Formats: sequence, structure tokens, C-alpha cells
Amino acid sequence: MGSAAAYHLAGRGKKVLGLERHAPAHDKGSSHGESRIIRQAYFEGAEYVPLVSRAYELWEELEGETGEDLVTPCGGLMIGPESGELVPGSVASAEEHGLPYEMLDAADLRRRFPVFEPGPETIALFEKRAGFVRPEATVKAHLGRAAALGADLRFGEPVVSWEVTEWGVRVRTQNGLYEAERLVVAAGAWAGELLSDLGLPLEVTRQILFWFRPRGGTAAFAPDRLPIWIFEPDDGNMFYSFPAIDGADTVKAAFFRADGTPADPDTIDREVHANEVDFIRRYLERHVPSMNGEFVRAKTCMYTNTPDQHFVISTHPDHPQVAVAAGFSGHGYKFCSVVGEILADLSTKGETRHPIGLFSPARLP
Repeated sequence: MGSAAAYHLAGRGKKVLGLERHAPAHDKGSSHGESRIIRQAYFEGAEYVPLVSRAYELWEELEGETGEDLVTPCGGLMIGPESGELVPGSVASAEEHGLPYEMLDAADLRRRFPVFEPGPETIALFEKRAGFVRPEATVKAHLGRAAALGADLRFGEPVVSWEVTEWGVRVRTQNGLYEAERLVVAAGAWAGELLSDLGLPLEVTRQILFWFRPRGGTAAFAPDRLPIWIFEPDDGNMFYSFPAIDGADTVKAAFFRADGTPADPDTIDREVHANEVDFIRRYLERHVPSMNGEFVRAKTCMYTNTPDQHFVISTHPDHPQVAVAAGFSGHGYKFCSVVGEILADLSTKGETRHPIGLFSPARLP
């Protein structure tokens, strides 16, 4: 989110200093792992649909500016029971906003996408415009454009503290002291530390991304044959996957929340253990058996969760010169492009045309 904010602010002619505790497009937070799902039929709430629609537009603009392939629209499947959360929620948001979609029963799903073994009561929503965003590439694209537009970007420089002054803000890092008129805090899993005065009830959880080499190869997992998908089994432990990207012989899968464990971002266990691989294997074997082949690798990442799993995007309630973005709760990256635009609005105008009332910190206990 910080890279996108730097890009949008620099694009508006502002003098921008960007401070990052790690390297560019690092793998220590929540924005790595080759791919992130993007979809419009949003089961988490119809309020998100206008924002993700704008995010699509801004991703396309960034692709035009950089000449890079950043978003791949390969379609998307939301799979689960009619009584679940995923499919009914996706249908509701699609209906409210007039989004095109197609419903499939278990027989349709098995016939069109034979990698799945759905139960007889399983249904699916197919959304043609869904696909995936490339997180490392998009972070680098935002950073590259921000720098080209004049932003001063500094890496390996953790922020220690900040305070308001009579005319703006003062930020202390491990390397020095900086003063500015405005501040944007988009610190991911470190947001709780830097926004401690807000008392936000944020919980960081350790999540795992897995890559498997499917039995029989990846032909059935190619992007022109298999879309991104989210599967809600009977126990509610949603898991998701992507097609084989860029000709890879592996396919990535992860749980949405089921394997999340509380973590400290500075001391998180980055080793992936055999029992964790076995846990997701049980779901793959039951529902996508050909994907349950050789385990190749895994990476940890982090969610920064709010109690209601909605974001926090707002000006600071006590300091209007400070804009904050936090608590993206495991489903924020697709919105990165529009969140950058919103943060630029809040920093330059104190308001935004985008509907962000849902994300006010005032709603949280």
C-alpha cells in the first residue's frame, strides 16, 4: 500500500519521502508469493465492489505506463455449498452491482474443470473477469514509477516513532529524523506498533503459501483451462489456488484462514513444518486430488486482521495530517492500486470520493 501511495502522491507533484524497513518488494510481510487473487463478486461484502472496480482501472493504467504484464484475467470460481458463506455472498454482491456471472452445479463443475471432485450438493459461481495480480511485480512497478516521478525512496530504514508538530509531523528512523507536512502510515504487520495511540485491535497471524507439482503434470492447470478458485468445504476452512503461472510445473495453494496462528512480525517462525503440509494435503486429496502431488516449497506470510475482517483506511481521528491504512485481513492486496489513490486523496484533500465509511477506525472496539 505504501508503494502505491508514494506513486500516486508523486504523480500529483508532491515531494515524497518513502521509508521502508526492508528491501524493495521483500518477502517479509504480506505482499509476496507470485500471485494474489483479484475478483469482483466479493463475498466479504458488496461495499467492496466499487473499490475493486476502480482497482482494475488503476492496474490497467499502471500496465500502460510500465509496459508490464501485471494482472492476468483467467476467470474465477467460488465453490461451496448453497448454505455456505462463499457462494451466496458472491452472488449477493454480483446481483447488487449487476456483475455478470454464471452458476454451475456439481456436474457442470466436474465436466468443465475435471481437476475438482465436488460433492453432490456443491455449487459454484464463475466470474469471467477474475484473475490474479502479481504482487512483487506490482510493488516494483509502483516504486519504479514513484521514483521516476521524483519520490525519494529509502530502504532498510525502519521507522521508530512519529509525532505531530505545529506545522506537520516529525518521523524518527534508525538512521535519522525527518519532518514533513503530511504522513501516510501503511506499515502492514507493523501497523499496531506505529499506530499504538489508536489502540486498534489488530492481530497478526502467520499464514503459509504452498507449491505442489500436480500428479500427471500441469496441463489441466494451465490458465486457459483452469481459473483461480476459492473452495469452501463443509467444515468452512476455505482454501484457494491459482493456475500454473508462466509455464511453471508447480501450482500454489493456501488456506484463507484455517492455518493462521498469532505471530509477532519480528519473531515469526518462517520454517514450514511437516504437519502443516499434511494439513493442506488432506483438503487437496479430498477436493482436488491431482493437485496433491510432490510438495516442492512453501513460504510464510502474514495477515494483519481486524475483528470484523474489514480494513482500516482513514485520516487519524486526532491528527488530520496523518493518513492510515491497516488491517487488510488477508484480502487487501487486490485493492492496492486504489488504496494508494485513496491515501493520496486523504493526504492532499483530507477526503476521498471513494466509499470508505466501512473502514473507519471508529467502528472498532
